[in-house]
Formats: sequence, C-alpha cells, structure tokens
Amino acid sequence: MRKVKILGAGSIGNHLANASRRLGWDVVLCDRDPAALERTRNEIYPARYGAFDEAIALHEAGDAPRGGFDLVFVGTPPESHVPLALQALDEGPRAILVEKPLCAPDMEGADKLRELAARSGIEVFVGYNHAVGRAARFARERLGAIGPIETLDVEFREHWGGIFAAHPWLSGPEDSYLGHWRQGGGASGEHSHAIHLWLDLAHAAGAGGVRAVTATLDYVTRGAADYDRLCLLNLETERGLCGRVVQDVVTSPPRKWARVQAERGFLEVGIGASDVARHGDAEGTVHEERFEKTRPDDFLEELRHIDDVLEGRANNEPLSLARGLEAMQVVAAAHRSAREGRRVTIEPAD
Repeated sequence: MRKVKILGAGSIGNHLANASRRLGWDVVLCDRDPAALERTRNEIYPARYGAFDEAIALHEAGDAPRGGFDLVFVGTPPESHVPLALQALDEGPRAILVEKPLCAPDMEGADKLRELAARSGIEVFVGYNHAVGRAARFARERLGAIGPIETLDVEFREHWGGIFAAHPWLSGPEDSYLGHWRQGGGASGEHSHAIHLWLDLAHAAGAGGVRAVTATLDYVTRGAADYDRLCLLNLETERGLCGRVVQDVVTSPPRKWARVQAERGFLEVGIGASDVARHGDAEGTVHEERFEKTRPDDFLEELRHIDDVLEGRANNEPLSLARGLEAMQVVAAAHRSAREGRRVTIEPAD
C-alpha cells in the first residue's frame, strides 16, 4: 500500500484524496488553513463522494508528518507549487505530483526544480490528467495509422462558473489565483490543458517541441482581478508543424476538443461528461469510440498512470516535468507575444 501526502485541501486535494483511497492507498491531507480541513470533512468530501472517509488523516500544514511517503501531491495555488515541490524533494519520496499549471508565468524556480529533481532521481509529474485519459491514449496510439500530421488544433473553452461552483467559499475570480494571470490564473493558466494536449500529440507524432508562439489575449481588469478571458495561440514546432490552441473562461456550454488532420485521415478527441475519440481514414470512413467516466475518474486514471510509471509499466512522458515545463514556456511566451505584438521564439530547455 502506497503512503501519500497531499498538500492543499481544496477541490484538487479532495479529488486526489478520493482517487488515492479508491486505490487503497494511505492518505495524509494537509492544509495551512484549519477551515479548509473542516470544509473537507464536513462539506466537500461528503457532498462529492457520499461520506467523509475517516481513513484520511487531516493535518494542519505545520503539524503534518514529514518523510516516509511514497508520493507527495502538491494541490495548492500555482505560485506555491515550485517552493512546495522543492520542499517535497527534501522528504525523499519516490515521486511528486504537482497540480497544473506547474508555476506562474514568470517561471520563478522552475529551472531549479528541474535540476534538483534530475539530481535526486525523484520522478516529478505535472497534473494534466486529460492527457492520460482513455480517449487521449487511444488517439496517441492511432497517430501512426493516419500518416504525417498536416495540422493540429486543440480548444479548451469553458466558462469558469463550474470552477466556482466547486469552490463555493470563493465569491469570484478576484478571491483566488484564478482571477490573476500573473499568479497562474486566467484562461492561459487554468485551461492550459489545451496547450499541454497540443504538445502531447505533437511530440507523439514526432513533430518536436514548440519553438514559436504568436498570441492574442483578451485581458480583463475588474476590481482586484486582472486576467485573460481569451487566449488565442498559433504554434510552430521545431520540425515545422503549425497549429492552433484556443483557451477561454467564457464559453458555455463548454467545448474541449482536439483534432489531428493527417495525410491519411483524422483524429478527434472530445472531453466532457464522457470522453469521445473519432477517427477517419482517407476514404471517408468514420468510427467513434466512447469512454464513459465521471470527473473523479480523471484523477483515478492519473494516479494509475503514476503507479504504472513507478512500477515500470509505462513511461512518464505525458505527465512529465519536462512536458509541464514546456507548457509553461508556451504560456509565458504567449503573454510576451500579446504584450509586444510579435512572434516569440522559445529556446529549448538544456
């Protein structure tokens, strides 16, 4: 049985705790705010999963046990991700999972985390769990059958009312990082699942990493909030693949979708209450695969993937620290491109 420590008792922390318990793992859930722990016990967990699981040990952050954990999960706001991940490295777990986005767009400390993680040999994952969902896995496995990619488009367009419904203690965007793009919020950060899925499919197709970004962002300043509600990206990879990413926090009903157009057919992935993969060949024959799931199942698939990596049954590429860093390089380049009104190139990581 794996021993897990989760930092942050918000929405993500509760999902990770539930997924861990479904796998039979031992869970310690920590938060610096005692009110967050009370919400977990009395509101969030029982409302989502039927009843609080008394096997979950709740601790204020200062009193939480250190060391002896197989996995440490960082489910706090983005600005704290890197500092907490660096502290977690000192505890010597087998792996660390950092919720997405990896950090704020200034990427402070990200290189240090990469260097120290590589030196320690501890696996670090970044929580873009849609990339290890069954529909995304199906699409990756079929890429070779449809030939060289001609273009790639991914959209995560979703009004963030659903996020605030899952966080009823917040009155609006200004109350958290969500309403502050410099803290990792806004459409560019919160819905960066789209950037990550674009990267994942591009790498799987052999197109390489993104080397140029041209972006238009629609910024909103409202009260204390300062965020981008729309993030439009044109991306180019080192091997010449061109494509598009759209992320917003205004679209309702949501559209979470990816399309790969290739020489001998196409692939589409739809992400929602159930996930869908559609694929067609050059003759026009179209097939559809449907993958039933619930939102908690997204986190279960994520933890199963991590377990598979640790047991040597899978590689860590979809959720790797390198891929999470690349996604943040794209986010940072997007803000720079929008600010300067030009195409911005990205230097590959060492």
